Amino acid sequence: MTKLPPLNIDPLPGIDLRHLFVLTDDTGILQHATRATPDLHHGYCTDDNARALIAAVKIWALPGELWAPSQSDEPTASGLLVATQRYLAFLAYAFNAQTGRFRNFMQYDRSWLEEVGSEDSHARTVWALGKAYRLAPNDDTRELANDLMAKAIPAIEEFDHLKPRAYALLGLEEYLRERPGELLAGHLHTRICEHLFDVWKANAKPDWPWWEDWLTWGNAKLPHAMLVAGRAMKNDEAVDASLKALRWLLDMQRGEDGRLSIIGNDGWCFRGQNRAKYDQQPIEAKALVQACLAAAETTGETFWADEAVRCFRWFLGFNDAEEALYNSYTGGGHDGLHVEGVNANQGAESTLAYLISVLEMHLYEQARTAK
Repeated sequence: MTKLPPLNIDPLPGIDLRHLFVLTDDTGILQHATRATPDLHHGYCTDDNARALIAAVKIWALPGELWAPSQSDEPTASGLLVATQRYLAFLAYAFNAQTGRFRNFMQYDRSWLEEVGSEDSHARTVWALGKAYRLAPNDDTRELANDLMAKAIPAIEEFDHLKPRAYALLGLEEYLRERPGELLAGHLHTRICEHLFDVWKANAKPDWPWWEDWLTWGNAKLPHAMLVAGRAMKNDEAVDASLKALRWLLDMQRGEDGRLSIIGNDGWCFRGQNRAKYDQQPIEAKALVQACLAAAETTGETFWADEAVRCFRWFLGFNDAEEALYNSYTGGGHDGLHVEGVNANQGAESTLAYLISVLEMHLYEQARTAK
């Protein structure tokens, strides 16, 4: 087993569930907030409930003293169990048996706005279900995740876009760690990994070692997914390509003093053109943290552990605005970094981006120090 280098951050921030619980009601997690108050006008989405389920099962994989303080006014294990079941119940309700796909957007009155959601939302849910199957706190949660996974996997074969395939690949990777004999899951895992590698080889150039001629959102998911799948398949060429692409992506977003300067969604970045600096989104920092930790686990190189910490520090103020994107007063994550400064709103996607990043680092340290 590769010896994991330590994370150079002391202390490692604690796990704060307050705002997660504020955003969660008896249906699931609400999408948006006005500052720290849930905004009911925008209802719910499968994307965020999938992210919330990923966060919840990661929490269960850590010792209780890290996330359930003894004070009576703090979130407890019973509260987390209720929240976990609500996120999973939302995903089960989102599945449309007639189409074999998950719906995505739901109004506050619990009415769906579509019959078929995006490829992204379906694939992200597959990722969440694979993670839940591996880390679920009890058999009831685990078996429902398994049942939904079996229903959701077939649609992946029809997906056209790279990033949904990458999300699905991460879910299949989690699932196959527990059920290595699943034929369709194993077939798709191999097929998607090989497809990602083929596309990378066809498009990568010395000055632009990437799958596409543009960088938009969720960029780090492509090298992250191909890295962990290539590692499982013992495909050293795919692993090396993933690391090369990830290192280049980090360099593309290295700002003054080494701070993470995320490619903004106000114009993105196209090959041969100037990149957009704003609006920077927390999900990008989270994706980079996850990919760098996977690279550290794969290689044992300190560089990748240090890069994970550098990207995480974006949340803490080591960014272009020198302002924190994590609100220590509420436990929420701010919705983005604009040219005017930090967005004061603290919605689900951003709060979960910070929370999942913290959880990933705690899980990494737990693995590193395990006897």
